[in-house]
Amino acid sequence: KNKPDKNKPNKNKPNKNKPDKNKPDKDKPSKNKPGKNKPSKNKPDKNKPSKNKPDKDKPDMDKPDMDKPDKPTSAVVNSSAKKALDILKSKENKIDNELFLYELPGGGWVPSTVYKYDGLEKGLKVMITKGVAGMKFYLGDDSSNGHKKGLVNVAAFLAQSMKETIKYDACDENSWDLIDGRYPLSNACGQLGQSYQDYHCPPHEKHMECPVDKNMEITAVTHAKWYGAPAPLFCRPKSDKNDFTGSWDYGYMCNDAWADPPRTCDVYEGQKAGGFDNSEPVPNGSGRTDVEGCCWWGRGVIQTTGICNFGKLNYYLGKRAASDGRDAAYPKIDFCKDPEIICSSEEFEELKWIAGMFYWMESVQKYDVEGWNYMERLEEFVDGGFSDPSFINAVSGIVNRGCHNPPCGTGAVDGAPERSENFEKALVTFGIKD
Repeated sequence: KNKPDKNKPNKNKPNKNKPDKNKPDKDKPSKNKPGKNKPSKNKPDKNKPSKNKPDKDKPDMDKPDMDKPDKPTSAVVNSSAKKALDILKSKENKIDNELFLYELPGGGWVPSTVYKYDGLEKGLKVMITKGVAGMKFYLGDDSSNGHKKGLVNVAAFLAQSMKETIKYDACDENSWDLIDGRYPLSNACGQLGQSYQDYHCPPHEKHMECPVDKNMEITAVTHAKWYGAPAPLFCRPKSDKNDFTGSWDYGYMCNDAWADPPRTCDVYEGQKAGGFDNSEPVPNGSGRTDVEGCCWWGRGVIQTTGICNFGKLNYYLGKRAASDGRDAAYPKIDFCKDPEIICSSEEFEELKWIAGMFYWMESVQKYDVEGWNYMERLEEFVDGGFSDPSFINAVSGIVNRGCHNPPCGTGAVDGAPERSENFEKALVTFGIKD
């Protein structure tokens, strides 16, 4: 789960406490230590909801019965879905080079190295055929405008993804929560006072959760790229009861040939400054001073986070499904033992997309609150000539704030104009709007 704008971000019903897990590089703070960047006045939005933290009190919005084993789904795809896929395929070059762009630390935009059309297409094919728990990613129906409705659903999904992670070229959640001028290494456990390993499922889905393995050791494969940016998040067991984690000093001059002994920047590729400071324990926002069992940070295009959401992926798509004798798209992948597979897999590059699509199917496509029904409003948007901005504004509210009519107690939508602009750009790229 969840991503300032939830790497995180964690996790699949709308929620009201989600941070922005991948804060723009230009917004990094400064401690007036040597470096190339001035202090930033922009701080994380502390009121952002979590899209991936299970809401135990919120009513199920006509969700399928998650306690019953899901039967293998038909691989039949309707003609509108096929047409939508054909259109997307014909726009592959534009999608990779005009939509999936990330912002360089020094300014300018270039094609993402993490998100590519090929992975998106593979993910769509899995989610429109096999699906999850009786749900499938909507890619159109047999109505006259069926394929256009499917493409609008994809455009709305990408509009949020472009804001949440693609613009940062991030799959893993970045360490961005600055506390008293330092980045605690225990941010891996949760940022803005959250605890990702405590993102439990509601009682009727409790059996789907991943267990917390204190001996698990994982290091993220992506991270922020600005000058002195924190190292990738990591988790590991304590070496003894007194073991602790410190912080990342982003002003530390790691590249100093004149030091005795000489220093080099070798924590991650491309590092220019910064380094670990484990001279004393440094707590994160929830007070953690270790990273034992803290392997559940946000991952994927809309930042899947927490033991409930990774557990659901395993229960419906991974090894748990196969072990229980149910149909599994990835029977050999254990998302509970290796949640990092979402970002690290080269064989299954679509996983970073599939994790976000699962959230989308469960929390957006099924959204039906106070008379605002996502599927009905999508149809109205298409039939109305793709011109009503209230549709994408409401969708952005659902993803970023947990409601279709923000502020809904948690503040305005973060980056609402950018999300709307992304949506319009996708519609034009797909050729369904001039």
